[in-house]
Amino acid sequence: MAIDSNIAQSTVDFHGLNQLRYQATQSQDDQQTMRQVAAQFESLFVNMMLKSMRQASLGEGIFDSDQSKMYQDMSDQQLASDLSSRGGLGLQDVIFRQLGGETAAAKQELQAGQAFSIDTVIIRPALGAKVNERIIEQIKEAKPTQPEQVTPSGEKMTFANPQDFVEKLWPYAEQAAEKIGVSPEVILSQAALETGWGQHVLSHADGETSFNLFNIKADNSWTGDFTSKNALEYRNGKALHEASRFRSYESYQQSFDDYVQFLQTQPRYQEALRHTADPEAFVEHLHKAGYATDPQYADKIKRIMNGDTLAQISQEINHG
Repeated sequence: MAIDSNIAQSTVDFHGLNQLRYQATQSQDDQQTMRQVAAQFESLFVNMMLKSMRQASLGEGIFDSDQSKMYQDMSDQQLASDLSSRGGLGLQDVIFRQLGGETAAAKQELQAGQAFSIDTVIIRPALGAKVNERIIEQIKEAKPTQPEQVTPSGEKMTFANPQDFVEKLWPYAEQAAEKIGVSPEVILSQAALETGWGQHVLSHADGETSFNLFNIKADNSWTGDFTSKNALEYRNGKALHEASRFRSYESYQQSFDDYVQFLQTQPRYQEALRHTADPEAFVEHLHKAGYATDPQYADKIKRIMNGDTLAQISQEINHG
């Protein structure tokens, strides 16, 4: 027996869940129907956990918007549904037993007017034993994440934390810094601000990374690949989300190389390049030349550049 479409659509509220449970206990084809109900219960539960996890994590920075949150919610719902359809995380069997293990007792509960709630599920000993760190870790692993990025040598590169970000990109930053006469710390500070220490590198619609560490836009002179994103821009003192195109590369090496070429070939950045001996002056002139519209852009880079995190990591690298 298939679940009524109206009932299936009502799983977003607890009244609908109670109807599902009641239908499962009344069905002549108990086993099949209760399996379907259990799968829907699990799908809802996983979606709630994903939503809670996202609320507890950092946002996407300048690229966050109501539209992106809406699509993220849709993605989480689809992920929860897919996980459930592929066998789930182990909750289905427990819910199935709760629904049909003692059918008479289950019916009695409903006749007495006891509605189903998430609290009821969580405090049941059998189900509670399943909702543990193992389940949470499985959900975390199933969450959409930044794709693993590949270096020119084919080595996959991801960034676990700020130290990992600096250590892996330090060789590229050193090469770029030598070409324009600044310290590697200055370049990495800007990249850290633009990407959240590598956690929010721009990606394409298919999830492939752009390798763009400096969020350089794809203007009319750019003939390479690009990705389109809504970026936060400041116009007349107001923050606005604007659709923009950003350059895309095949590696982080290309990102650093293009950053150097971008500064060296743009007339507006020549004043900044004349102050490379003074890191703070260099950053301030980059900002004045219009590298970013955020009025606090230079100050944010300087806070990272002069902060304990970068200082400690660079010291370990230089004296390691």
